[in-house]
Amino acid sequence: MSEIKKTPSQNWFASWFDTPYYHILYKDRNYREAQIFMDNLTHYLNLPEKAKVLDLACGKGRHAIYLNQLGFNVVGADLSENNIAEANKNANESLHFLVHDMRESYEEKFDAIFNLFTSFGYFEKEEDDLKTLIAIKESLSEYGFAVIDFMNPKQVIENLIPEELKSIDGIDFHIKRFVQDGFIIKEIDFEDNGEKYHFAEKVRAYCLEDFQRLMNEAGIYLLDVFGDYKLKKFHKNTSERLIMIFK
Repeated sequence: MSEIKKTPSQNWFASWFDTPYYHILYKDRNYREAQIFMDNLTHYLNLPEKAKVLDLACGKGRHAIYLNQLGFNVVGADLSENNIAEANKNANESLHFLVHDMRESYEEKFDAIFNLFTSFGYFEKEEDDLKTLIAIKESLSEYGFAVIDFMNPKQVIENLIPEELKSIDGIDFHIKRFVQDGFIIKEIDFEDNGEKYHFAEKVRAYCLEDFQRLMNEAGIYLLDVFGDYKLKKFHKNTSERLIMIFK
């Protein structure tokens, strides 16, 4: 038996998102719900036809592809080279993908920037999250809007399942969840082809007040806050999501 393959903790997302196992574990995600969310969002923002949209931390580009089908000019950006290589199979004249670090701004400006499905708060240092917000601000056009779709940490922590076993495609994923040093951590252990693997997802448990503080520092104006994908009002104790619209 080989030794356990561990990922360097400081950049867990760089390695975990680049593996095929990440996509196996999350293959049953509800993409129809995600599409309804984007329908609601683009309608609410009243984006002009062929608006330039950035899908920040786009993964394999599924949501960027849908936004492009809605008629928008879309760029999908992600740190994972494997994800972008996969996403690029769907590129066309109005849909492009690139490997990009979210802490850095873009040369072009966008009418909307979407950071969807809790793709924020991964960095060890809060200053890197602040850099990300500043980069988003600097990449928006004068009348552009940005959206961060985050978990509602209060609801997540209260409903945390400490241990779980998920068997998918013949792989037993042993999952542990806990809160430590202001982060919600999910440890994932499994074995495949005689190799043992260990990964950990680590997301900072930012509440709305934390985002407001960071946004003030970044010079960002928070316009609206929603609590679910139907864009219902945000309630700190019960809402599933923390969806923030800002400019």
